[in-house]
Amino acid sequence: MRNYKDEQAHELKEEVDVLTDVASPYQLIVWNDEVNTFEWVIEALIAVCGHSPEQAEQCAMLIHTKGKYAVKNGQYEELKPMCDAITDRGIGATVEITA
Repeated sequence: MRNYKDEQAHELKEEVDVLTDVASPYQLIVWNDEVNTFEWVIEALIAVCGHSPEQAEQCAMLIHTKGKYAVKNGQYEELKPMCDAITDRGIGATVEITA
């Protein structure tokens, strides 16, 4: 017997997935280096990206362990000024298309 509610939920999930892909096509990537301290990166993420201290600390740890991390998703026009502000602080950052 067909479960109509399950089919509707699956269709809705697919629609949400498509909207998410379209809505946030870019990522702000912050790169690890041997120059900047955790504190400096955390301060930058709080000031520039609006992260909470806890979120910024988690991102900094992921940047350190993985070599890079997408700290924010969104539109290019939103992320480019953030990228510039981070790089102005001497931290490596790029805006890339979501894979």
